[in-house]
Amino acid sequence: MRHASNQQRLSRPTGHRQALLNNLLKSLVTHGQIRTTHARAKQAQRLADRLVTYGKDGSIHARRQAFRLLQNRSAVKLLFSDIAPRFLDVPGGYTRVVRLNYRRGDGAQEALLAFSRLPAAVAPKTQAAKQAPTAEPPQGKPKEGSKPEPSTEKPKGFLEGLQKLWTRKKKV
Repeated sequence: MRHASNQQRLSRPTGHRQALLNNLLKSLVTHGQIRTTHARAKQAQRLADRLVTYGKDGSIHARRQAFRLLQNRSAVKLLFSDIAPRFLDVPGGYTRVVRLNYRRGDGAQEALLAFSRLPAAVAPKTQAAKQAPTAEPPQGKPKEGSKPEPSTEKPKGFLEGLQKLWTRKKKV
C-alpha cells in the first residue's frame, strides 16, 4: 500500500498531469478564473494558493519557483505585481472552487476556479466613477457615417430578451 499519496492522478501519467496543471495555473493567472472539471480544479487550487504565497514573498527565489510552474514571464509579472498584493493581509484561502453543472458529453462535474478577492485597485475607481458627474452628450445632429451612441439603459438578462420573442403583442 502506498501511503501519503495526497494528490489525484487525474488518469494521466506524471508528466502529462504536471503539464495540465501548469497550463491551468497559467490560464488562471492570466484570466482570473477558469472553468474545468471539479477534480482538476481541486488539484489546481492547491498549486494556485502556493503561487500566491510565492507572490506575497516577493523574493527572487520565489519568482524563480513561480516561473518553474508558469513558464511565462508575463504571467509571473502579473502574479507578483497585480494578484499577490491583493492578498497581503490574508493568511490563506486565495482561491475558491464553485461547482457548476454536469458536462453534457461525459457527465463530468464542472467547476469554476477563481481568485477569491476582487482587485483592490478596481473598487476605488468604480466608487469614484459613480460619484463623478457625467458629461452630457453634445446636442445637434450626428455626423454622417458616425455610429449612434449606445443606450444607457441596463442590459437585459438572457431570459428577459427571450420573453419578448415568446409573447405576442395585442393589437388594439
